[in-house]
Amino acid sequence: MEARIDSASRLIHASPSGVYRAFTEPGAMEQWLPPQDMTGEMLRFDFRAGGGYRMRLTYKDRGGRDAQGKTSDDSDVVEVRLVHLEPGQRVVQEVEFESDDPAFAGTMRMTWSFNAGEGGTRVTVSAENVPEGIRPGDHQAGLNLSLANLARFAEER
Repeated sequence: MEARIDSASRLIHASPSGVYRAFTEPGAMEQWLPPQDMTGEMLRFDFRAGGGYRMRLTYKDRGGRDAQGKTSDDSDVVEVRLVHLEPGQRVVQEVEFESDDPAFAGTMRMTWSFNAGEGGTRVTVSAENVPEGIRPGDHQAGLNLSLANLARFAEER
């Protein structure tokens, strides 16, 4: 079976270097990366090639949700290795979920690309080797929400 690849793209009205700063500044990803129904807490942050970060995403309100966290009932913890960084152009990450469920095992490779264009920067995120436990529709919605949050964050600066 071929590994699944999910992707999303959005025009952000900011420069490529401005978008890239949203990854590099301590505290920034906690503000824009979590989907709207979650909060983010950075547990470790070492933004350099070969470095990485550890982040906890916690559901704000579980009322009526049929999904549960990958790490606990209400949270996902991710360990991220920064594989390749090209300032203002690309961030390549390897992401592993902390989970006892084998459906979330494996290393997902995420590539964030920033391409300057008329009116701003086209940001594309591509996730390769997506764990089978992540439903395609949920992942697509999460990628799009993160891009919308990134746009708000970068455009306000």
